[in-house]
This record gives sequence, C-alpha cells and structure tokens, in this order.
Amino acid sequence: MPSSYPVAQIRDAERQALAEGRRLMPLAGAAAARFVAERIQPGTAVLALAGPGNNGGDALVAATLLRAMGHDARVLLPAGAQGLPADAARAHAGWTAAGGATLSALEPGFVPGLVIDGLFGIGLNRPLGADWQALVDTVNGWGVPVLALDVPSGVDADTGEALGRPIRARWTLSFIARARGLDLSGSGAGAIGESHVDTLGVAMPAAGGEA
Repeated sequence: MPSSYPVAQIRDAERQALAEGRRLMPLAGAAAARFVAERIQPGTAVLALAGPGNNGGDALVAATLLRAMGHDARVLLPAGAQGLPADAARAHAGWTAAGGATLSALEPGFVPGLVIDGLFGIGLNRPLGADWQALVDTVNGWGVPVLALDVPSGVDADTGEALGRPIRARWTLSFIARARGLDLSGSGAGAIGESHVDTLGVAMPAAGGEA
C-alpha cells in the first residue's frame, strides 16, 4: 500500500504544484469522473454533493464531465456559490455554462444511483454542523454507493476519528496522496470503504508518515 501522509505535508505538495502553474482541480475532477463512469450503468443518476471549498469544486468538475459523457449528473450546493474559492467558483461557472442545474436542497423523493461526496476534504477538523449532519444522515439512509473525494466528509484526515456521523463511502479517492487518517483505526475507519489514490502527477517524498 502506498505511504500515507499528514495533511500539512499534502498541503505543502499541493501549494508547490499550484505555484508551478499546475491546475489541479480539473485533474482531480477528471479522475473522479473516470472513476464513476467505470462503475455505473447508462442512465444511472449521479448526485454530486459540492461543499463550500475546493473539495466541492472537484465534485463540480466531475459532474460537468459526467454530464458531457451523457450521464444523468446533478449537483447539490447547499451553501450556495457566493463564497466559493476562486477555482471552485470557476468549476461552478463551468457546470452552469454546460447547462447543469444547481440544487440548494434535496429534491423530495429523489434517490440517486451513486453519490459523489465533495462536501468536506482533508481540512475538516471540527464536528459537522447540524445541517450538514442532517444531509449526511439522509445520504447514508439511502444506502447507495458513495465515492468520497480525498476523505469521507465527517472523518478527520489526520487522526481517522469521526467528526459526528461521517458519510459512509464505498470508495475513497485520495488526490495527490493518501491522508494519514485513512490508514489509522480511528472511529471513522468504517466510513472509508476501498481506498484509492490518484497522484495527479504530483510527487510526494519517498518516506511519508506511513501508518
């Protein structure tokens, strides 16, 4: 299994790549879209949960690409687009330009065939707020496959501890490197599912904080 790293070390590699002019969000979104497309049948409804940060931007890019492939992709952006970081705002603009509709709340009676969890990434270090927890509980209640981007929302990426009741992923796709918490037996370990990594072409040190 590849090494796992502290969040701070992954962030350093990310900043370095961005400083070198690498555009990581399009790469991450494309990786997520490929991952999903390989695992769904035509006509499967995919719901991308886009949070208020760059993790949400990755989900928006993935949804845009899945829509371009002909899949029934939908986006839920509970916090709205106003406060999105610059890259995520561009991803939202791309989704809108492609004709995608952005939901602010779940549609009554709608249950997708697969969920992309882009609510919170490796930066989450506090318990999920009440509204976010209610959304996660609803998704978990559906019992459908979930692809978590970087880390399941509600899991501390450094410690592996649950920050409330995490989203239960069938797969977790880490970008750049696997966060250390995904290899630890914390209270969030049962939410991770199969762990996959796409480095996006970003190199990490040979020796990391492997658990």
